[in-house]
Amino acid sequence: MQHLDLKVIERALAWAREGETLWLCTVLATFGSSPREPGSWLVARRDGRHVGSLSGGCVEEDFLARLRDGEFDRPVSTLCYGDPEGPRGPRIRLPCGGILEVLIERLPPTATTLAHYEALHDALVGRRHLVRCVDPTSGEMHCLDDRGVGPRVMRDSEGGMIRMRVGPTARLIIAGISPVSVACAEFARALGFEVIVCDPREEACLDFNVPGVELRQELPSRHIASGACHAATAVVALTHDPRIDDLAMIEAVRTPAFYIGVMGSRRTSEARAERLRRSGGLTDDDIERLHMPIGLSLGSKTPAEIALAVMADILRVQRGRTRDTL
Repeated sequence: MQHLDLKVIERALAWAREGETLWLCTVLATFGSSPREPGSWLVARRDGRHVGSLSGGCVEEDFLARLRDGEFDRPVSTLCYGDPEGPRGPRIRLPCGGILEVLIERLPPTATTLAHYEALHDALVGRRHLVRCVDPTSGEMHCLDDRGVGPRVMRDSEGGMIRMRVGPTARLIIAGISPVSVACAEFARALGFEVIVCDPREEACLDFNVPGVELRQELPSRHIASGACHAATAVVALTHDPRIDDLAMIEAVRTPAFYIGVMGSRRTSEARAERLRRSGGLTDDDIERLHMPIGLSLGSKTPAEIALAVMADILRVQRGRTRDTL
């Protein structure tokens, strides 16, 4: 979950500024089932305090116990969990039956380390795309600018430089509050998105309560126009109110958001497209960017089912999958 990775780096920055030596763990590869994808992070202190995760819990427990016992004093090391043929045997066997390879870096609180964390933080909040390069022998690290396209973890060759892509945390901006908005916000949080809900109506905002979601009482179009969208942002309008939905679409197509969608039937969507061309000044290319009707065609009826279809379609586009491959 990318939003969790942002929390990892924010905590790492805070601890490093307090003078703490930290261990930054990165999932390098997974084989079989795994709850965390390559590139995911965990940061820990020697006393066991940590943020992030590597698995469902068993890997973290083993790593933290060994850390408290004084292991991992080298600048960099790797561990392979669940591998029956590993050089040290299966330290623990994963319940899912998979294999998890982890990079572990010991990072003292130097000026170089702080600058490195700050660069990663800038990437995660949407300011740039980076490739993080780590020498698995010396532990030397640096960052390079990147286009943000391709696998999250790469290796030059056996034992060579490890390269890890770092980009903006996935963000979802929901225009307007409705029952579908509530369910969509809950699904998005579970998927690791940073979620922002915007609605100018005071009464709607008073009734909205989803933990971990930022609520802004303002026109969604105003927030979108403020520069809130980066290339890892999805924008969805879910109210059936053209005063909210249409304005959000007009502003969203001016941003680099990777997904822009609005709720409504096919007939409503056709009428909206004509209205956006006529009154909003949108071009055919702009209209082509809009997912309307929004979501996968799952025959959804209830708010939760519609939200599921919306988030599934966002995930499809985020993963680069076309509808005909599903």
